[in-house]
Amino acid sequence: MQKKKLNILGLSVSQTQSGAYALVLAEENGDRRIPIIIGPVEAQAIAIQLEGLRPPRPLTHDLFKNLAFAFDINVSEVIIYKLEEGIFYSELVCVMGEEEIRIDSRTSDAVALALRFKCPIYTNEDILNKAGIVMDNEEDSPVEFEGDPAGSKSEFESYTENDLNEMLNEAVSNEDYERASKIRDELNRRKK
Repeated sequence: MQKKKLNILGLSVSQTQSGAYALVLAEENGDRRIPIIIGPVEAQAIAIQLEGLRPPRPLTHDLFKNLAFAFDINVSEVIIYKLEEGIFYSELVCVMGEEEIRIDSRTSDAVALALRFKCPIYTNEDILNKAGIVMDNEEDSPVEFEGDPAGSKSEFESYTENDLNEMLNEAVSNEDYERASKIRDELNRRKK
């Protein structure tokens, strides 16, 4: 199998499934994109890392990374190796000393771990042919994680930027990441 490198383009609210998100992976040195439908918890695990948020206590993927490092295990790459009936199958390629171990994983978890281990994500030509889509140029810019997809007025509009930053820190401290993402969206909206 010839590996094709993928980059994370972003997350957006799924247009096809209510309450779900689309993780968009982009072919490196190519124009195909792979949208993968994931749940809100999985999207949050990816978004927290993409946004550089630091929770006060380790989340599940952070715990996995800490445990792996404690036992001198590294995730060297993630491979999305199969697409069957709309489900993507992935594996973690782990290295422990000279030994390489492959571990089956849900794709959303594999991507969340790839971000934490700063390792590449690969797929193959067959999956790119089956699931890859080419986006129009105007849609080709990175997709952002959208906490408020409806574009309605933000509940945080009346707060100052200082108030919002304090509220963001408090939400992260309380592990209320949904609220934190909404506050972050309001701060980002103001910067535009």
